[in-house]
Amino acid sequence: MLNYIGYRVLQLIPLLIAISIIVFVIIQLPPGDFLTTYIANLKLSGTEVNDSAILNLKMQYGLDKPMYMQYLVWMKNIIVHGDLGRSFQWNLPVTQVIGERLALTMTISIISLIVVWIIAIPIGIYSATNQYSVMDYIFTFIGFIGLAVPGFLIALIIIYVIFTQTGMSITGLFSPEYQDAPWSMDKIINMLPRLALPVVVIGMSGTAGLIRITRGMLLDELSKQYVITARAKGVSERKLLFKYPVRMAINPLISTIGWTLPALISGEAIVSIVLNMPTTGPMLLKALMFQDMYLAGSFLLIISVLTVIGTLLSDILLAALDPRIRYGGASE
Repeated sequence: MLNYIGYRVLQLIPLLIAISIIVFVIIQLPPGDFLTTYIANLKLSGTEVNDSAILNLKMQYGLDKPMYMQYLVWMKNIIVHGDLGRSFQWNLPVTQVIGERLALTMTISIISLIVVWIIAIPIGIYSATNQYSVMDYIFTFIGFIGLAVPGFLIALIIIYVIFTQTGMSITGLFSPEYQDAPWSMDKIINMLPRLALPVVVIGMSGTAGLIRITRGMLLDELSKQYVITARAKGVSERKLLFKYPVRMAINPLISTIGWTLPALISGEAIVSIVLNMPTTGPMLLKALMFQDMYLAGSFLLIISVLTVIGTLLSDILLAALDPRIRYGGASE
């Protein structure tokens, strides 16, 4: 097992280097840069900007260097100092800009993930073991609705219904008096009830999808010969169900950790905008729109690294459950 983990970790080193290069090239691809937009806005406001001022701004932001030099400086600062660069738009270090939003995003997403698993797995097991029953049809219908209707539309409907019925706005994570207040126990208590809406909206599509996956995988396992043989030998249905079929059916949960970790950071950008939540999704969208390359690049790099780490965790957990995986991987 340790050999397998070491083998997989060594594979990640060139992959992470390649990802960092691709991310940096991608954020440089759009024509112009933040400084071009910034100077254009200054000129539109009537402020004259001479060539020396433009040169000083380029030197300040490090845009006077070739692309490969900018990349090397960026990576050196990340590896040596843990410095992700400076946000042009906020004129602050990227780590300072994303810190609080990152914590809020992960809080919302982790709670959503736990709720999704708690709801979806039992329903998926029930639907598989009671195939074609009335409740199976109901859960299937609800699942299709959850997959078909976008999260931001559900958020808009809930906001509209609550506002027309009660006159209360439920957008944002905090009441107006706590919006810019420093963190305290009162602010956390104020936030907790408001977490319910984003958790429900973000978790709805995930719950629907996971119900379908769990149901399909479990039905496939229940039709296999070892289950039929165990039933013929008189093994109780409960013991039979949870010893092997359910264990095999939840493998997709483990294999999708690689997608789950980056989702904790990127979040649901459109849902976050609709709900006016101070999370990373809207900030990433704004950074891309304003070509704030170090802020956008840091988000993309973090998401990519988390995808790689999540995939590694998935492989390790799957290898622990199924020895065929680690033996096959080590022999490659």
